Amino acid sequence: MARIHSLIAVAGVIALAGCSAIGTDDAAPSASAGTVTLVTHDSFVLSDGLLESFEEESGLAVEVVQPGDGGALVNQLVLTKDAPLGDLVFGIDNSFASRAVDEGVVAPTEAPDAFEGALVPVDYGDVCINVDHAWFTAQGLAEPVTLEDLTKPEYKDLLVVPNAVTSSPGLSFLLATVGAFGEDGWVDYWTALKANGLKVADGWSDAYFTDFSGGGGGGPRPIVLSYASSPPSTVPEGGTEPTTGALLDTCFRQTEYAGVLEGAANPEGAQELLDFLLSDEVQDDIPVSMYMYPVSPTATLPEEWTAFAPLATDPFEVSPEDISKNREAWLALWSETVIG
Repeated sequence: MARIHSLIAVAGVIALAGCSAIGTDDAAPSASAGTVTLVTHDSFVLSDGLLESFEEESGLAVEVVQPGDGGALVNQLVLTKDAPLGDLVFGIDNSFASRAVDEGVVAPTEAPDAFEGALVPVDYGDVCINVDHAWFTAQGLAEPVTLEDLTKPEYKDLLVVPNAVTSSPGLSFLLATVGAFGEDGWVDYWTALKANGLKVADGWSDAYFTDFSGGGGGGPRPIVLSYASSPPSTVPEGGTEPTTGALLDTCFRQTEYAGVLEGAANPEGAQELLDFLLSDEVQDDIPVSMYMYPVSPTATLPEEWTAFAPLATDPFEVSPEDISKNREAWLALWSETVIG
């Protein structure tokens, strides 16, 4: 998203280096041999060896371009649509998907489950408030449970969230508050959060790894916006319980899409890479590498997810039509209210 944890921080180096995935040594190169460029958010990573074996099987060399968080990704795609940054995009989520389609940055597809005939779902997860159990235990303070709790004085200066303008999880949380409090109430809610010492980070990584006390960086804030699937990564070595937890009454469901970029230099290679993202090997890897739920119903989930990473039973919702119609106005009002 996406996203999480010290494992990703290490594995991200592998992704930036580019390349690898499944296949056999004697597989014949495809007709689309050459270079294919994947444009994605800065939380994209796959386990060591996956992209390389894809290169071996397909005959394609994969380059990875990561312009920033999910919101920054879409902004860059729009700004460069007349000279695309690459061939395939992965990581546009349902909070920004309509903008990407409306701006014409993604080519049409005949995939039956595609969003507005252009973007194919690859993974999903719940964006939720997370808390540092260890911090609250040490302070003898009860943890918050609901969105409303976060405005209470006992939680002053404890919350950090990523910027809704540049971060897809940040926008997802803005949408959660629209779903929770309605168009007449969400601005007042954010005004109360700001008055209660809210901190806004540039992106999810900064919020989780730097500002959050439970993200490994020793930050000062024990409440952060992250994912319902974040806690399993905080189970200490030799431990049996995570040191963090997700508040499942605060969530918005996020779906991440991939699509061939309009004007791609290698659209055939982009389609092969998209098919690879939907393959069993990658779908099984997504929970491990990116801490999201795979869209494939036959993918294997880590055992600890049942106990420590359940999805919300009733996440807040905003219709795609309302997001498309109001997103820019909501972001402008959010920025005016929260950033000033």
